[in-house]
Amino acid sequence: MSLEWLVAWGWSLDGLRDCIAAGIQSVRDCDTTAAVSVACLLALFVWYCYHVGREQPRAYASVNALMQGPDAAGLQNGFVYCQSAECVRCSHSEGLNQKLYHNLQEYAKRYSWSGMGRIHKGIREQGRYLSSRPSIQKPEVFFLPDLPTAPYFSREAQKHDVELLERNFQTILCEFETLYKAFSNCSLPQGWKMNSTPSGEWVTFYLVNQGVCVPRNCRKCPRTYRLLGSLRTCIGNNVFGNACLSVLSPGTVITEHYGPTNIRVRCHLGLKTPSGCELVVGGEPQCWAEGRCLLFDDSFLHTAFHEGPAEDGPRAVFMVDLWHPHVAAAERQALDFIFAPGR
Repeated sequence: MSLEWLVAWGWSLDGLRDCIAAGIQSVRDCDTTAAVSVACLLALFVWYCYHVGREQPRAYASVNALMQGPDAAGLQNGFVYCQSAECVRCSHSEGLNQKLYHNLQEYAKRYSWSGMGRIHKGIREQGRYLSSRPSIQKPEVFFLPDLPTAPYFSREAQKHDVELLERNFQTILCEFETLYKAFSNCSLPQGWKMNSTPSGEWVTFYLVNQGVCVPRNCRKCPRTYRLLGSLRTCIGNNVFGNACLSVLSPGTVITEHYGPTNIRVRCHLGLKTPSGCELVVGGEPQCWAEGRCLLFDDSFLHTAFHEGPAEDGPRAVFMVDLWHPHVAAAERQALDFIFAPGR
C-alpha cells in the first residue's frame, strides 16, 4: 500500500512540475505589448466602475441601518425642513433656470447628452412653459415638455407597483392603525406634521420627504418602508419624491393647489375611505376605495375634502410618488442628478 502511494505521489509531483513549466513558458512566449495593453484596459475599466458607482444616486438605506443609525440632520418632529435658500424644490428665483442648466451640463459631462433633448428643451424654455400653461395645469417648479397629459392615470400606467401596493394593503393599514392610536393621547404625536387648511385638520406622516428619508418615522413603519424598496418606479432620489400617510379629519377642505412638476404620478392607496370624501383633479371628481390605488397628475389644479360626519372617522391614504410612465430611463437618471436633494 505504501509503495503504491509513493508512486502515485511521484506522478502527482511530475504533473505539477509540468504544469508550472508550461505556465512559465506561456508567459515567456506572450507578447509584452499585448499584456501591457490588456493591463491598462483592465485598470481603466476598474476606475470607470468606481467613478460611476460613486456618482450613482443613493439607494434606500436598509431598515436595520435605520434602526441603529442616528437621525438625519435637519429633522424636526419627523419632518424635513428646507434649510437652504438655494433649494430648487422651494426656490422661485430668477436664477433657478440657470442653476438647472448648470446641473444638466454637469450631468452631461460626467455621463452623456444622449436622450437629454426634452430636458434640455424644458430647462432652456422653462419660464415660457410655466407662464403660458393653461390655468388647469401649472407645475410650480419644473415642466417637462411633450409628456402625455391627463388629470388621472389608469392602473395600467404603473401596473406592477399598483398591484404590489394593493397586495400589501393589510400590512400598510396595520402599521397606520398602530401609529394613529397615538392621537388618543396627544393632539399631534411625534413624527406627524400639521398642514394648513381653511377648515378641519390635515396631518401627514412622511417616510420620504422631498427625496430625503425620515429615519425616525421609517423605524415606526418598517414593513411599509421595506415595501418602497420593492417598487420599480418610486421616486426616491430627487426632491419631487415623497411617501407618506395622509389623513383628513371630517370637515376638512384642502385649498386648491398645483404640484411642483409633471414628471411624476401621485398614487393614493386607500386605507380608510368613509363616504363624503372626494379628490378633484382638473375639475374631475373621484372617490377613494379601501385597498385600491388612485393615480393622478398633481401638477393639475387639485383639491380634496372630507364632508362626512365626525362618527365616520378620518379619511386615510398611503401616498407615494411614481415616475410618469413616459419619462424615459435616461431622463429619470438625469432628473435624479439635477434635482438631487441639496444640489
